[in-house]
Amino acid sequence: MIAFIALLARNRLALVGGIVLVLVVLLALLTPLLPLADPDVTNTSNRFQPLFSEGALMGTDHLGRDLLSRLMWGTRLSLAVGFAAAIVAATIGAAVGIIAGYYGGRTDNIIMRGVDMLMAFPYILLALAIVAALGPGLLNALIAVAAVNVPFFARNIRGITVGIANKEFVDAARLAGLSDKQIILSEVLPNVVPVIVIAMSTTIGWMILETAGLSFLGLGSQPPQADLGSMLGEARSALITNPHTSIVPGMMILIIVMSINLLGDGVRDALDPRLKSGALSRPMAATRVDRAHQPPEAEGKGLLEVKALETQFHVKDRIYRAVGGVDLHVDKGECLGIIGESGSGKSVTALSIMGLVASPPGMITNGAAYFDGEDLIGMPYGRLRDMRGRTVSYIFQDPLATLHPLYRVGDQLIEAIQAHRRIDKVAGRDKAIDLLKAVRIPNAEKRISDYPHEMSGGMRQRVGIAMALANDPDIIIADEPTTALDVTVQAQVLTILDDLRRSRGLAIVFITHDFGVVAQLCDRVAVMYAGRVVEEGTTTTILDAPRHPYTARLMACVPELGGGKRRLEAIPGLPPVVDKLPEGCAFADRCDRVQEGCREGNITLDRVGGHGVRCLYPVGQDREFAE
Repeated sequence: MIAFIALLARNRLALVGGIVLVLVVLLALLTPLLPLADPDVTNTSNRFQPLFSEGALMGTDHLGRDLLSRLMWGTRLSLAVGFAAAIVAATIGAAVGIIAGYYGGRTDNIIMRGVDMLMAFPYILLALAIVAALGPGLLNALIAVAAVNVPFFARNIRGITVGIANKEFVDAARLAGLSDKQIILSEVLPNVVPVIVIAMSTTIGWMILETAGLSFLGLGSQPPQADLGSMLGEARSALITNPHTSIVPGMMILIIVMSINLLGDGVRDALDPRLKSGALSRPMAATRVDRAHQPPEAEGKGLLEVKALETQFHVKDRIYRAVGGVDLHVDKGECLGIIGESGSGKSVTALSIMGLVASPPGMITNGAAYFDGEDLIGMPYGRLRDMRGRTVSYIFQDPLATLHPLYRVGDQLIEAIQAHRRIDKVAGRDKAIDLLKAVRIPNAEKRISDYPHEMSGGMRQRVGIAMALANDPDIIIADEPTTALDVTVQAQVLTILDDLRRSRGLAIVFITHDFGVVAQLCDRVAVMYAGRVVEEGTTTTILDAPRHPYTARLMACVPELGGGKRRLEAIPGLPPVVDKLPEGCAFADRCDRVQEGCREGNITLDRVGGHGVRCLYPVGQDREFAE
């Protein structure tokens, strides 16, 4: 609850709306205890007193009744009716929607066609018809307002329930022998409650307005009982001569409805699980750069050279150091593999190079990434956008993150080309077909008209590779493109990438968990742990003689075929949380070679020839263990 309030408070308009609404509700609750005049006592000799009159702070109405007293009692009544109507409409509408969505079939058709008939009528006319049938009165107005809002809740909740009713956990509950009633109460209802709360928070204001409208027409609150709508209705004849009699209740309606709507927007955002990270605003087009130090100069190492790169995520009062000073380089035509456990900073490093880390909450705080001598970090957005996909392309792990589900793959390939150069539709189609053939998609002329869902996972990944190749880039960053594929398709994708690299002279930065992939594709390897490179060297050197204990333990976890019986190793413990990184070596708590010096100071990446290792006591080095 505290976390919810803290997240809600980040939306300043919602916070203001919440404070105003709380004050109004408190005043309404305290009204019976306040020294106010009787709201129904008339005194025609004292009629139409102006604002700030003696004994009548807000003046009097056409019958000499105290406007302040009637305003307070009327606000109390309008709030009660509005909230009651919202609760009734939400309860009935949610029940109707859950039943229709859960049972489906004929039950769903009958219920929803009835809901559609109700929604076919203009809601205010339907409310007037209900009140006309039941007779004027505040209770009948409440029933009418609740009735016309039931379809809104029913349709929203039915849509959510249809998706939930087919989930695996609901099927598991059925297999466990639970009845439909038990499943609805224990599995479906808890998942739709947030939607109900959001819908209520955004519609209570409208219900108060609808109730006020019925009272304004004389169909709601009846004299001498006052609510905000009836006060407006009684004052309309004196709108020109004594406008304060209309302004007072009108301003209160405005304040209530605005505060409820602002608070409702904040509640909607705070309950959205996708926004609980605190990133309530839309991410920037490029990662925010706030370098504390002057970026290091390029040393001319390769086509792409990353120097001292640091990337952080600022979430509330916590700072997650996802990348903590990474140095990498890749030459033209070379494949650099980046390997490590989940959370080691591999993907964030790759995304940072092209400014694709979401801001907020991401931020590049130090370092540089030189492409052919030009720093990509902090580059003007227009220039960076021109380089994305043209000189440096990205292959994402999930091809569905690249492909739009509603467009044909051919149109998306043509769009990727047209983003960087002019090409007509015929030439674009021919180029798209050539790209599909380059990644070995059979029947490319026909498959170009397919939608992404009509392709297998391997085919979609090949389309993603084709899209990365669309503008003949110099570097491709491949972020675990084979993780979700079976072994056969994985081998095919790796072969395609390797052939393209050799035929086109591409440089590839390949992110993976798999040492087998590294051995097949990569020329050099950088092993990452806790946001830093802990070992770097040629693939052959590292696979044959790993020196960092982390690299050695990772390789020991890989099973071998035909090697006889061998005990598979496991690395004890978990990687450190990057907002509380320990001093010294981040791997010390999991290492079987740790000594006291490992937990002190900054451990540098020492190089012997082309092999670098960030360890004081690397594997293969003679040393004496402390007793």
